[in-house]
Amino acid sequence: MASTFSRGELPHFSGINTFLKTPFLPDVREVGEHEVAIVGCPLDTGTTYRPGPRFGPEGMRRISGLYTPYYYELGIDLREQLDMVDVGDIFIIPANIEKSFDQITKAIEYIRGEGVFPAILGGDHSIGFPTARGLMNGFGKDIGVIHFDRHIDTQKTDLDEKMHTTPFYWAAHEMHFDMGNLVQIGIGGWQVPRPGVEEGRKGGSTVITIGDIEELGIEEVTKMALEVAWDGAEGVHISFDIDSIDPGFCPATGWPEPGGLYPREALRLVRNFARKGLIGIEIVEVSPPFDIADITSLMGVRLICEALAGQIEAGKLGRTRKGEPQTEKARKADESGSAAAPGSPVTKER
Repeated sequence: MASTFSRGELPHFSGINTFLKTPFLPDVREVGEHEVAIVGCPLDTGTTYRPGPRFGPEGMRRISGLYTPYYYELGIDLREQLDMVDVGDIFIIPANIEKSFDQITKAIEYIRGEGVFPAILGGDHSIGFPTARGLMNGFGKDIGVIHFDRHIDTQKTDLDEKMHTTPFYWAAHEMHFDMGNLVQIGIGGWQVPRPGVEEGRKGGSTVITIGDIEELGIEEVTKMALEVAWDGAEGVHISFDIDSIDPGFCPATGWPEPGGLYPREALRLVRNFARKGLIGIEIVEVSPPFDIADITSLMGVRLICEALAGQIEAGKLGRTRKGEPQTEKARKADESGSAAAPGSPVTKER
């Protein structure tokens, strides 16, 4: 009967929509046995123009079924080299943004506190505040943030509230990280509010525009961003707003702004940053109701895959191609025979 029912990767159009068909973990208390947790954060109460990112986690999970776990250029197989689970979505209360922020912080703090890498599927960019808060609390050390966006997102309030334009003001002012360790890539155009610019300058954030990338090149920008984000920090988180990519490639977002990154530029930058090691990544502002053939959701999936593959390649996550552990968690899994070890029930199921 095993071949009568769809199980695993094939066919790509079938099966339960977890991220990359990874195992769903019903009991989140067991997340510490794994290396990576995919977690959805379907909040869009912080949007100020077009809602829809609450469907981002669902959209990214669904189109992720198109992918295999094997990355041709790097020769990396996420299924064979990384112990990854999908823990589902954080419980969001659409009518109460502050309570939702508390829920998000609690969830991310728990996952990170268990020594697990959270890959967060947003959600609008207001989640950048509670995720930074949860990461800092769970990690317990100073962090830096590399922020991809067309918008500055450092103003104090918008419509008199904390919204998707304010996350890094509040994360910095609540001392969850120093704004001097905030690198903002892709900022520009006609949707960058002056109050946010002023607060960013006060806090000492580093802005790298599209023009800077064109003039300096990817490798020099990588070097500059890593120096700033890692200066005095023990870990770095990527907060990636999909609107940093030109809307000709990623139209499904709340505040599209022409003139953004090309997809290959974004992928290369994320992979470069990942090689240094990360403590988390979030993809925000993917809004499936405005998508065309799922291309924006697919880009969100690809960015997470790129971040995971870059870390595996550099020995920061998972295992070598021969199955040798590259992290302390993987080594302990081998010693204890837990879920992360080759031949364990979760590995077999994948």
